Amino acid sequence: MSAIAGSAQSAAVVSSPGSKGLHIGLWVAQVVLALVFAMAGVPKVAKSLADVSQNVPFLATLPGALVRFIGVSELVGAVGLILPALTRIKPVLTAWAGVGLATVMVLASLFHLSRGEVDKLPVPVVLGGIAAFIAWGRFRTERIPSRR
Repeated sequence: MSAIAGSAQSAAVVSSPGSKGLHIGLWVAQVVLALVFAMAGVPKVAKSLADVSQNVPFLATLPGALVRFIGVSELVGAVGLILPALTRIKPVLTAWAGVGLATVMVLASLFHLSRGEVDKLPVPVVLGGIAAFIAWGRFRTERIPSRR
């Protein structure tokens, strides 16, 4: 009886009335952020470092291995925002992807601040805010149930 009550209670968390808009908003945020990070990560992983540095000049000042690591992190984060939630296999990983990408954006903001590039801060701040929103929503409010 307790397991049934627990299942009903967790279903109520996912499908509570009035939360459909938040659920849809989180999915939109996940898709948009995944596209942004995939588009940012693919060149860092697939193109030569010289080509990447032409489009994003400050990357030329970083070690090549760090640029590749950032690209891989962005790609893994993009996949993590969509795949676990879509398949409902370990959907909590979607929330953790939000945490990871928010962390990457905090580090990007600190990097730009250390170089005096205050004009470049809006992009990582906004993207980090969206990632934090996804983490908050998927951890606290609109959890996606695991497939059983």
